[in-house]
Amino acid sequence: MKWTRFFKGAAIAGVLVTTLFVKSTGIALASSGDSNSINEKYGPPVIVYGAQLSTSQKEEVRKLLEVTDPSQVREITATGQDLVNYIKGDAHANMYSSAKITRDDSGKGIIVNIVTPENITEVTKDMYANALLTAGVKDAVVDVAAPIKVSGHSALVGIYKAYDTGKGANLNKDRTEVASEELSLATNLAKKDGMNSDKVTQLLTEIKQEIAAQHPATKEDIANIVDEKLKSLNISLNDKDRQMLIDLFDKMRNLNINFDNVKSQLDNLAQDVKQKVENAVDSGFFQKVADFFQKLIDAIKSIFS
Repeated sequence: MKWTRFFKGAAIAGVLVTTLFVKSTGIALASSGDSNSINEKYGPPVIVYGAQLSTSQKEEVRKLLEVTDPSQVREITATGQDLVNYIKGDAHANMYSSAKITRDDSGKGIIVNIVTPENITEVTKDMYANALLTAGVKDAVVDVAAPIKVSGHSALVGIYKAYDTGKGANLNKDRTEVASEELSLATNLAKKDGMNSDKVTQLLTEIKQEIAAQHPATKEDIANIVDEKLKSLNISLNDKDRQMLIDLFDKMRNLNINFDNVKSQLDNLAQDVKQKVENAVDSGFFQKVADFFQKLIDAIKSIFS
């Protein structure tokens, strides 16, 4: 009887050690530092607040975006009219998402930080980065925050307005509109069965890379690129969603958006998203292992109950 209990106890200990080992395997998250120094070429950082924020919410966002001295930043408000101006949106829409944009020298690229990921429920930082590249925003650090749960779509308009407020900026409204369409399509596709935000971002980014490499001349060329990427990434879309992708990128082609100019950023974004997708696959495998051992623990516990 003693030996039986000994072996049972040893089995439990082994399972616990293995389970702890599996659970200890995590994903390291990197964070980038930020400087309080003002770049005199482009003026101070611009803070844009959603028009619907109450006084207390605005103060909360100010703290979230680390605004310690209002005199060192430029503060503006994004309204429903800005939705109309930039993306032909609804002037009566409520806007809570807010952002800080700090422009930088050429070649620095776009860095997006979502300060309140628990409150930005649909748009990821990679989705923002992809849409901003389409819109023509470049070389800036963008911080996004919201005091309540929101999808995050309206922050894009705020970022446009903040960028336009800076020195030497002049965004093309046609490009901001198609970038907004891209963001809406991205968040919708991410909700489909078998899809998630990382897969969608990977798809959109790699399509842009191919457009930069192939310079498609017709809508049929765009369709071929889309179909090639859907096949290579093993993504299945219904006819309607596939056509929406083709129509979106054909609009970009007609606007002569030159993704060659941001090729290095697209390459970096693609590599980052690819790594996230691979990590998610690995994480799923280890989770299955952990679930197996948890069931084993529960079965062993039942022996003693």
